Amino acid sequence: MASPRLRLLATVVAVSALSGTAAAAVAQSGTLVVVNKAASTASVIDVASGRTLATLPTGRGPHEVAITQDGGTAVITDYGDRVGNNTLTIIDVPGLRVARTVDLGEYRRPHGIAFLPGDSVVAVTSEEAQAVVLVRVADGTIVKTLPTGQGGSHMLAVTGDGSTIFTGNIRDGTVSQLDVATGRRTGLFQTPPEPEAITVTTDGREVWVGSNAEGRVSVVEVATGNVDQALDGFRWPYRILITPDNRYVLIPDFRAHELRIVDRAARAVVDVMRFDGAGPQGITLSHDGRTIYHAMSLENRIAVIDLATRSVLRTIDTGRGPDGVAHTERVVREPKGL
Repeated sequence: MASPRLRLLATVVAVSALSGTAAAAVAQSGTLVVVNKAASTASVIDVASGRTLATLPTGRGPHEVAITQDGGTAVITDYGDRVGNNTLTIIDVPGLRVARTVDLGEYRRPHGIAFLPGDSVVAVTSEEAQAVVLVRVADGTIVKTLPTGQGGSHMLAVTGDGSTIFTGNIRDGTVSQLDVATGRRTGLFQTPPEPEAITVTTDGREVWVGSNAEGRVSVVEVATGNVDQALDGFRWPYRILITPDNRYVLIPDFRAHELRIVDRAARAVVDVMRFDGAGPQGITLSHDGRTIYHAMSLENRIAVIDLATRSVLRTIDTGRGPDGVAHTERVVREPKGL
């Protein structure tokens, strides 16, 4: 049963009531890997049943997660707590186990993470080193370092072809543009203060970035360098996600306890879903872009949302303080005997 504190602008619809409607056709299958920040664990969850298949230990203070296209491997950044950490936790998803831990050495405070095309290398920010490191997942080798040259490089975004990485640099109020092939910084864009949330269109033309200090979301037009302060009125634009069809931008506001749905082309809010007291944080989409999986960090749940109807289909229990979340279409079998 959903928590009584989970209230929505859109009507919460029970799954049993969806039969015969468009929302009923929304796929709710595959597997979630959810980072439980407060517990230093990760949950591997079967979406169809909502059952937690495994709760696995991570390094201290895990924050973000990336998963391969085939759903075989997930990589978690162990950011740390009051003391910075420097590890990645590699999860064998179908095996429901921690495969290994990667020590990043001097590259402390790893946070933002994404797989590059081919799924053999992850790009990871290191706040303390002011850099992005490229790590070969198979053996944990750092194959390249891309200096951002800016303080607080927290989150990153990668273009569809994997050629360019952008980082939001919280302390210096900038976005760095990094060329993967050469390892050089090829652009630097001034934004409103404390840019954290960041994403980029697959073609690399627009970078969307959220400013914590001013509650603004800006759009960087990469070719011209223009920074358009497109949206405001946020309390903490925690993350930004663009749907696969480039139609919508999804922006959780952690302190306002809401999810704004934005028309990307018009740069206008078209709907707001409210989650009173639930603390919406990490967010991801199903492969077809129709289903949102949204971490409610103060409720210890994932809200499963139909994007078309803007309704919560159900919630799924997690560990304490869920944040980073990844979805794969791959169905993982439950261990025998459960």
